[in-house]
Amino acid sequence: MSADKAPIQVALVEDDPEIRANIAHRIGRSPAFRLLRSYPDAESALADLPRHPVNVVLMDINLPGKDGVECVRQLKAKMPSVQFIMLTVYEDGNRLFKSLMAGASGYLLKRTPPDKLLAAIQEAHSGGAPMTPEIARRVVQHFQQAPEPATNLPRLTGREKDVLDQLAKGFLYKEIEENLGISTGTLRSYIANVYEKLHVHSRTEAVVKYLGG
Repeated sequence: MSADKAPIQVALVEDDPEIRANIAHRIGRSPAFRLLRSYPDAESALADLPRHPVNVVLMDINLPGKDGVECVRQLKAKMPSVQFIMLTVYEDGNRLFKSLMAGASGYLLKRTPPDKLLAAIQEAHSGGAPMTPEIARRVVQHFQQAPEPATNLPRLTGREKDVLDQLAKGFLYKEIEENLGISTGTLRSYIANVYEKLHVHSRTEAVVKYLGG
C-alpha cells in the first residue's frame, strides 16, 4: 500500500467472541485495512457506530436480539455511504434477499478464506458487490426468474437510466466512468439523483427496483 493511501476503516458486528477475534486478526495483519470498531450485538453497534468514520461494516446476520438484517437497515439510513457485507454460516435465500433489500452490498459465508475476505472488503469499498460463488448463483437465479426491467421508473433521464443499467450489470464505479465517458463527480451526481428518484439508499436496492424484484 502506498504511503499516501489511507487504510480502509472497517467495523465488525459479531456475537461469537472466537470468530470476532479471528476476523480482527485477519484484518489487523494487513496495513491496507484498519479495524476501527468491533461489537458483540446490534444494539451496541446502533448506539455507537454512527459516530465513527467507517468505510465498510462486516455484519453477522444471526445476532442475538435485533438481527443483522434489521441492524443494517437502521444503520444504512444513518450512514448511507457505508458499505455493509453480511457474514453467515449458511446459505439462506430468504435472509440473503432481505439483507440486500436492507442495504447490504455483499453476502459472504464465514468460511470464506482470509485473502478473499480482505478482497471482498476492498471490492465493496470500491463500489462492487462481493459474494461467494454459491451466493452469486442464487442472486443470478433470482433475477433470471424476475420480470424484465421495470418500464415505469419515475422521471429518470436517459443518462440516469444508462447509469442504472451499468449498476445492474455489476460494473464498478471506475468502469462505469470509462464505459460512459464521464467523470467521478458526474457519476456520483447521477447516482445520487437515481437514489433520490427511486427512494432507495443503496446500489442493491436501486438494482432490485430496476429489475422489478
